[in-house]
Amino acid sequence: MNTPNRNDIGVRTTADGTHISVWAPTAEIVQCKVEDLETLIALDRGEYGYWETNTNAIKTGDRYRFVVDGETYPDPASYSQPDGVHGASQVVDLSFPWTDAAYKVPAMKDLIIYELHVGTFTATHDFKGVIGKLPYLKKLGINAIEIMPIGQFPGERNWGYDGVFPFAVQDSYGGPKAFQELVNAAHAIDIAIILDVVYNHFGPEGNYAPNFGPYFTDKYGTPWGSAINFDDAYSHGVRDFVLANVRMWFADFHVDALRIDAAHALKDWSASHILQDIRRETDNWIETQDRAHYLIVECDLNDTRYLDSLDKNGFAMDGQWVDEFHHALRVAAGGQPDGYYSDFSGVKDLAKALQNAYVYTGQYSEHRKKFFGTETTGVPGERFVVFSQNHDQTGNRMLGERSSMLFSADMQRLMALTVMASPYVPMLFMGEEWSASTPFQYFVHHSDEELVEAVRKGRKEEFKSFQSEGETPDPQAETTFASCVLNWGEVDTGVHQAMLAYYEALISFRKSNSILRQVDRSVLTVQYDEGKSVIVLSYAFEEQLMVGILNFSSSLQSVSLDSAYTWERIWDTSDPAWGGSGPTADLFSGELSVAGATGVFFQRL
Repeated sequence: MNTPNRNDIGVRTTADGTHISVWAPTAEIVQCKVEDLETLIALDRGEYGYWETNTNAIKTGDRYRFVVDGETYPDPASYSQPDGVHGASQVVDLSFPWTDAAYKVPAMKDLIIYELHVGTFTATHDFKGVIGKLPYLKKLGINAIEIMPIGQFPGERNWGYDGVFPFAVQDSYGGPKAFQELVNAAHAIDIAIILDVVYNHFGPEGNYAPNFGPYFTDKYGTPWGSAINFDDAYSHGVRDFVLANVRMWFADFHVDALRIDAAHALKDWSASHILQDIRRETDNWIETQDRAHYLIVECDLNDTRYLDSLDKNGFAMDGQWVDEFHHALRVAAGGQPDGYYSDFSGVKDLAKALQNAYVYTGQYSEHRKKFFGTETTGVPGERFVVFSQNHDQTGNRMLGERSSMLFSADMQRLMALTVMASPYVPMLFMGEEWSASTPFQYFVHHSDEELVEAVRKGRKEEFKSFQSEGETPDPQAETTFASCVLNWGEVDTGVHQAMLAYYEALISFRKSNSILRQVDRSVLTVQYDEGKSVIVLSYAFEEQLMVGILNFSSSLQSVSLDSAYTWERIWDTSDPAWGGSGPTADLFSGELSVAGATGVFFQRL
């Protein structure tokens, strides 16, 4: 199909002036109105619903809106919304003096990911605050930052999933230039940038896209509103829009990877699924630049088609979040098996997750009321991303409690070890590494009072059975947001300092251990004792043998290892260096006693 160059979507400055392109397939007249000017710029109707022109009547810094059949709206492909979601769009020159030509993103198996929310990561609530913490993250051992969505959303306080301008970098975070500065600074110290993007829905406030064309379809629904139109009439323009967004993050912002939110909610029965087209768009960019870029999906379907190659009609994503690993780990650690956790039974399921990534591989799920999942045979461990905390699993609790509020320091260290010793790609959630005491709650900053009240009511209804635990925090209140901002003063004090020392050492252990850094499921054998709540991990790589013992019970448990060998302790979560009550024996042969909520690793001498 001979469609316009999707790199030209929006208002782009060029050496010869400014190119304007907007998709409005059913409009009769489309014009561009520059703020404070009386003259309207006429656009020419092109093929497939595009309206375009080249002009010198608008330049970098100008604010503008489109006039569609007499009605005025901001640009759905705006690169900047300096006055918020209801204000005019602004022309931005996305050129930048990049100094990262020599940077190479690590291989997937070598990533140590750190998820953060820009607004609550530091007291400045912006990209400059993140730049200031890059040396800290480097010292911690992080080599990839995953940033929650930054597409323009209403107000200044939001998780980012209510964005309505996917091309515009949130103005309260600093806007596009500040984000480019962050990426460049991260690359300068060998830290990759993963950006969370939302292609399954738009937020409820400031969504002007439907005024231009059928960006949404009634064929499907999502938990967050109308589904984006990927396969209904006029869907070609919507697909162009998304693919242009993908390319923009790589080309104009040098982002290394995209984490695609709720990929299971991308409703598309086209011959080529939108994820497959995103894969092809990414591959074309990789080939052009000779530089690696990754695509990671959040998906709760336990379906390896998301990871299968294009020649198998898969979606060919490079990685997938594994929520089931998290759920099994939480229950094994003593978390309440309610809600979706009711499908998980502690160390038995955690052992399966450690070996297979998915827990449900075709058996019946009582929570889902159906047979669910598929096997992961042949899928490398580096294709799965695991964690003990993330924004969803923390923030979707009524009070937003972190693990630091729910589990002992001993259990927190054991959970972290389970993630880092898994044959998968590990991810931390900001502040986890020092057992941060601040919550991470749900917050918004809408201007529509009816919408605000609906959000409040929805949150209260969601947690009505938990009211004995206290009042549901008001998501609109600034105090809710403020309570979630990390307190960096904790880092160098008491238990927080000890936990940070533990995480730094644990990440170093993961990186330096010749077996763990293989991220290879085939070298791992997992056994468990449900009665003792103990998991034994046995690793065999080349001539090396290593054993990990994970005791999730609260009491001392005995474990037998092959008495033909002498085993040397190489890791212990109970080491006094980070506040533990141990350590376990340095050397042993045969029977070993391991304290409750403790993880110990031994290598064969």
